[in-house]
Amino acid sequence: MMKKLAVTTAFLVLAATMAFAEAEPSGKGMRVWFDGGGSVGEPYTTIVVNGARQAAADLGVELTIVYSDWNAEKMLENFKNGLATEPTGFVVMGHPGDDAFEPLIDEAFSKGMIVTAVDTELPRLQAKYQARGFGYIGPDGWKQGEDLAREILRRREFKAGDKAFVWGLKRLESRGRRARAILEVFEEAGLKVDYLEISDEINRDVSLGAPVLTGYLAANPDCKVIVIDHGGLTGQMENFLRAAGLKPGEIYATGFSLNPATATSIESGYLNLVSEAQPYLMGYFGVLQVVQTAKYGFGGLVVDTGGGYVSEENIAAVAPLAKEGIR
Repeated sequence: MMKKLAVTTAFLVLAATMAFAEAEPSGKGMRVWFDGGGSVGEPYTTIVVNGARQAAADLGVELTIVYSDWNAEKMLENFKNGLATEPTGFVVMGHPGDDAFEPLIDEAFSKGMIVTAVDTELPRLQAKYQARGFGYIGPDGWKQGEDLAREILRRREFKAGDKAFVWGLKRLESRGRRARAILEVFEEAGLKVDYLEISDEINRDVSLGAPVLTGYLAANPDCKVIVIDHGGLTGQMENFLRAAGLKPGEIYATGFSLNPATATSIESGYLNLVSEAQPYLMGYFGVLQVVQTAKYGFGGLVVDTGGGYVSEENIAAVAPLAKEGIR
C-alpha cells in the first residue's frame, strides 16, 4: 500500500511540474517599450538593457529598446514615438523630470498603458500613479550621493580646506539630487569643493572628458579627492589619470556604477571606490513591473538597487560578472 501511495504521489508531483513547465509565460502577448538611457554599446546602458532582455526572455515579452544618448529631450521624443505604437507599458528613466514627463505619462495612463521608472526617480508621477503600476527601480539619488560622500570621509582622512573636485549633473531635477547631496556633505565637512557640470557633449560621449579632467588637475595639483557622478566617466578614470601623468593612489578617485572599464580601473589602483547601483536589476525588474501590473493589477514596486561599494577589497569577486555585462 505504501509503495502504491509513493508511486501515486511521485506521479502527481511530476504531472504538476510538467504542467507548470508547459504554462504560458506571464508576459506572452505583451509589448514593453524600454528606454535604455544612453547610447548603443555604452557600458552602463548595456548592463541595463541586458537585464531588460533577460526579463523579456523569461516572461515572453516583446521588447522594444530605444536609446536616448542621456539626453532628456530625446527621452521625451522617444516616449512620444512610443505612444503611437500603444505598447502594454513603458520603462523610462526620469532625467527629464516630473514637469516635462507629466503630460506624456498622463496620456499613456489615460489610454490604458502602464509606465514605470528606473535609474532616476519621478517622485510626483510615481505618487500619482503608483496604484496603477508606476514604481521605481534604482537607488535613491540623494541617499546614494550622501552615503558615498560619507564613506569617502570615513575611508580617507581629510583636513578642513582640502580640495575636492565633483563632476556631475546638478542641473537635472531628479538626476541632479546625487551631486547636490555630495556637495552638501563635503561642504559640511569643511572641504573646499570645485564643482563642474558635465556638458551634454561629454554626457553623450565620455571620451571627450579627458581634456577637461586633465586640465583641471594640471591647474589644481593640490586636489585630494575626485568624485565623478557619472557611470561612463567613472569607467574612464584610469585613462584620464594616466593622461594627467598621475600614478595609482596619488589622488583618491571615486565614482558610480560598475562596468568592465570601471573594474579594470579598480584593479589597476587608479579608481579607489565605486558606489554600485546594479543596473542589471533595474532593467530586469522594470520589465517585470509592467508585466505584473498588466496581468495581476499589482501597484508600483519601489526597489532600491544600491549594492554597496566596490573597491580593491572585493573587486576580484565581482570583476568577472562586470565583464559579462551583469554587474
